[in-house]
Amino acid sequence: MKINGVFEGGGVKGIALAGAVSAAIEQGYTFHNVAGTSSGAIVAALLAAGYSGEEMRELILRAPFKSFMQRSPIFNTKIIGPAARLLLKKGLYSGEALEHWINQQLAAKGVRTFADLGPNQLRIIASDITQGKLLVLPNDIAQYGIEPGKLSVAKAVRMSTSIPYFFDPVRIRRNIKSSEKAKPFSEQFNYIVDGGLLSNFPLWVFDNEMPRAKLIPVIGFQLVGKSDMPTHMIRGPITMLEALFSTMLSAHDERYIEQKNRFRTVKIPTLGVGNTQFTISKELSMSLYESGFLAAKAYFKSWSASTYEENYEKYVMRPPHKSLT
Repeated sequence: MKINGVFEGGGVKGIALAGAVSAAIEQGYTFHNVAGTSSGAIVAALLAAGYSGEEMRELILRAPFKSFMQRSPIFNTKIIGPAARLLLKKGLYSGEALEHWINQQLAAKGVRTFADLGPNQLRIIASDITQGKLLVLPNDIAQYGIEPGKLSVAKAVRMSTSIPYFFDPVRIRRNIKSSEKAKPFSEQFNYIVDGGLLSNFPLWVFDNEMPRAKLIPVIGFQLVGKSDMPTHMIRGPITMLEALFSTMLSAHDERYIEQKNRFRTVKIPTLGVGNTQFTISKELSMSLYESGFLAAKAYFKSWSASTYEENYEKYVMRPPHKSLT
């Protein structure tokens, strides 16, 4: 059976999403269109490129997570180095190593740009903090004078995974109006960061797209267990910024999901792993993968198309009125 998949962001915790994908495929479900934010964008992109759940498992075992924390040795000087990099580059790490790794995996399946995929097959959520708005890529890249089909999938994923102050934002030069030509060159760019800033779990992206008779179920894959995380230790401005964005990326869609979308959400325990825990061991990586597999297996075991359609009609097509009290 065809489903549309939506994958929540969660940094390294996204490993669990690959396990959930594997369980869904094993039980006879195929992914039609997919969307995701941050690490969810990585999983969605790999799925769109043709990777199976088992192939994703092998990628996880080989993924060089530590190498993603790449920066010049000059910025490794204790305290001063990271602070200087934040000031100059707007991030603790470049994000280039992650983009390069994603590009390699996609290229192995013959995918480089969105033109290599089907229309609307993949949607990636990012945030333009210069203009203060959400982007759904590739279509919204046209706002910057770039043809959507020519956008690199790996670049779009990097935009979505650029956790503020952890990875550098992606800069895109905008179309300059005649009234703006006098502006300094440095002010002619928009800064694009993690889509989780505005929507970490974009279940809405497929709603009301298809006629009722052709409804393809939308199933969301959410990473839960945030309360297991240790308390953030605030020692200075850098650790405060990390705590601020970690909290925001983890929590701001949670109430929305609990209220109206439980029927179409696979909830995956994340075993207390942090978003930026790139030093994760292979053993813990596989525990996350297994957590995702078991959660999705249990969800689909009791899932039925008729119950889904009934709840979709009730909660999505005709959402309940909000109380004024």
